[in-house]
Amino acid sequence: MSLSTKIDFAVILKVTNANPNGDPLNGNRPRTDYQGTGEITDVAIKRKIRDRLLEKGHRIFVQSDDRKIDDATSLKDRADKTLGKKLTEGDAAQLACETWFDVRAFGQLFAYAGGAKKGDGISIPIRGPVSIQSAFSIEPVSITSTQITKSVSGEGDGKKRSSDTMGMKHRVDHGIYVFNGSMNPQLAGKTGFSDDDAAAIKAVLPKLFENDASSARPEGSMEVLNVFWWQHDSKGGQYSSAKVHQSLSVNADGSYAIADLDGLKPEPIEGF
Repeated sequence: MSLSTKIDFAVILKVTNANPNGDPLNGNRPRTDYQGTGEITDVAIKRKIRDRLLEKGHRIFVQSDDRKIDDATSLKDRADKTLGKKLTEGDAAQLACETWFDVRAFGQLFAYAGGAKKGDGISIPIRGPVSIQSAFSIEPVSITSTQITKSVSGEGDGKKRSSDTMGMKHRVDHGIYVFNGSMNPQLAGKTGFSDDDAAAIKAVLPKLFENDASSARPEGSMEVLNVFWWQHDSKGGQYSSAKVHQSLSVNADGSYAIADLDGLKPEPIEGF
């Protein structure tokens, strides 16, 4: 059974002395817009949701290399091993949605699946019902950049110390970020995304940064402060997602206010 009603959600998170999402085109500095507002891309947020779901035992198609739990050497290899070579487009899409949580939630483009012989590959687009927006800071963020050096021998016989290697490390000193998301029952009916699947995402949102520590994001430097979950009473929803998301007002200290929407209030979230 697919998703029974429309769902909107929002997450407030705090960054303290961490790089929440580095930009590889800008020396891995924390992402900001031209006004200095901090940004965490929707792709980065989905990565963390996928990782938390994988830890809970759900099958995930887009696994990161450092968390991979199968023997697939690539996404193409993982798709081929499951979808085979002789499935029709419709059968392949259905099997992909049944097999992988993130495919039926976020969608996926299989540009290499199918085809009875070499060169017969087809493109299989799957549009997912769960949409995630990028997270933006409430105020412009202050970024500290620190020059670092490596003073150990990276190569050679170790008898002579190599010259210091210079590098840079960047962090956001402090920032309150917010991101929004929605779940569409009409699209859920096509992928088989269910109420149980929605509950699984709801359960991992408060734990988004658990088991996610790195040198750029030390343990405790990324924290989910609040999760808001609006369950509508119909598939069409009582209000537009824009109106629901705009009903939440967040301040720079992490405090918030929620405007009253007649008949629709956010549900309390367990797991903090």
